[in-house]
Amino acid sequence: MHILQRTTTVAAVMLAAMFLGACSSPGPASGSAQDAAPVDRSNWPKGRPASGLAKGLELPLEAYMVSYADQVTVDTALRSLQTRCMADYGFEVDLPRPGTNPPLSDNSANIERRYGITDRTQAKKYGYFLPPEQQGSTEDTALDLPPVQVEVLTGHTKPEPVAAPEDGGGSYFGAAEKTEPARAEHDGKKLHSGGCTGWAKGQLKLNEADAGIVTQLDSKSLSESRPSKPVEKAITAWSACMKDKGRSAADPYRAMEQGLSEGDGSVTTKNAIEIALDDIDCKKQTRLIQVWFTKESVVQKRLIEENKDQLGAVKKHLSQVLEAAEAVK
Repeated sequence: MHILQRTTTVAAVMLAAMFLGACSSPGPASGSAQDAAPVDRSNWPKGRPASGLAKGLELPLEAYMVSYADQVTVDTALRSLQTRCMADYGFEVDLPRPGTNPPLSDNSANIERRYGITDRTQAKKYGYFLPPEQQGSTEDTALDLPPVQVEVLTGHTKPEPVAAPEDGGGSYFGAAEKTEPARAEHDGKKLHSGGCTGWAKGQLKLNEADAGIVTQLDSKSLSESRPSKPVEKAITAWSACMKDKGRSAADPYRAMEQGLSEGDGSVTTKNAIEIALDDIDCKKQTRLIQVWFTKESVVQKRLIEENKDQLGAVKKHLSQVLEAAEAVK
């Protein structure tokens, strides 16, 4: 793989992990009285960005992605099914309520920050970090349950942190927590394969490979568009603009790394904010966002045509899953 393609792919993964992590955290658990009240949708992401340099932009592949609203519908159904399943084993659990901890972007394309930061109003306050209300914990709060309940829910033992190597060697950063297969049964009742979580997914006929297909194409389009002449030219112009402002960054992802290194999300340094503002101003001056979006849209349209049967099947299945989720009471 070309070094520029590899760098872009890594940067995209980093962006997704840092800024879309809230998608994997449904939000805090709620009591029955709180469940009766509707979830506040006022800070849910829009289908298309409503402000900034990415305002109104939507890539072709987004038509095959799950919107945040639909994801909440599916997650709410899964929560209901998991709760019932746990009750069958004698456990009354209060699982996290979906929709209370929305992410920045409506779907996994993360168009708001796909090509780096784009919203000057946010950058002026928080630099490259998200606003406080979008910095919710991405930890799986369901795993605060007692060990036996974790086994019944997930089909594996409660995760144990991986200890750092005593000699300081080996690979430690990002290592997965250790788990073992769950017990075979609880109080004489056989556990489901994958626990109540796996059973609930089966009830909706979820196929996690669907999202993987779209994600792969989405990543490919970003990697393919990055080395194109129009994008290279725009990035070179952006880098020159940054240099004129006293900044050294080969591309927007490098600028982001610099900005994120200063501050922890709760306190953002003045310099970090200034880097972010210079970044956005140079993007506006060079039309980098529009150029890159236009080129990637062309790539995505080609990929959609090349994979139309597979994508059509994904879209049909997602519609069936959503219909099944909406039927869960």
